[in-house]
Amino acid sequence: MKIGIIGSGNMGRSLGILWAEQGHQVFFGARTAEKGKAVAESAGQGTQGGTNDEAAAFGDVILYSARGVDPVEVLSSTAVLTGKILIDPNNSTIPAEFAYEPIEKSLAEILAEQVPNAIVVKAFNTMAQEVFELAPEPLRGHRVSVFVASDNETARQTVMQLAEEIGFVAIDSGRLRNARMIETIGDFIRFVIIGQQQGSYATISVDVLPAVETQRLGGRQASDLK
Repeated sequence: MKIGIIGSGNMGRSLGILWAEQGHQVFFGARTAEKGKAVAESAGQGTQGGTNDEAAAFGDVILYSARGVDPVEVLSSTAVLTGKILIDPNNSTIPAEFAYEPIEKSLAEILAEQVPNAIVVKAFNTMAQEVFELAPEPLRGHRVSVFVASDNETARQTVMQLAEEIGFVAIDSGRLRNARMIETIGDFIRFVIIGQQQGSYATISVDVLPAVETQRLGGRQASDLK
């Protein structure tokens, strides 16, 4: 798969290297060709580097890790993203005392409005970037969940596969509107991490438990969750 990285900081560089290790073709983009090429040279694994425009043109899948920067500020034209999968791994800036306003629209939904020609997928926002250093092993043994949301089922499955390849457990999280909840999970994870001692990184592992065969704690009404 051809993957373009827009925003080659910690997140973009880490995921780009991991995907390159799995045999994908990766192109690191930056505001200048020199910076993009420098990132690729440092990353190795046969990766390429250049401008953000070149990364967007190269990839069938684009990781958009340029947090807080609109696509029109990063690309000469957003038309280059037409029909491409655009992964949004971003979280909002942490406010004082974690006093978040209620989410009316997720960052992923806003990104989708800015580039309606692309297929936006929310993923990789619920763990510290240091966690990628453990991928794919021993990360796989910890069964860390990646929540993946998009209005396009094929795009969801593609990103879920990319997550599984590098040691995560992908959780199909349905339509893009659900990114509001996924981003809230990311906010909570950062809250927990900040409260821990330095060097520890909380994650979420979603598992499926077996059905209860007997009710030893007394009869109860069946759950109405559907």
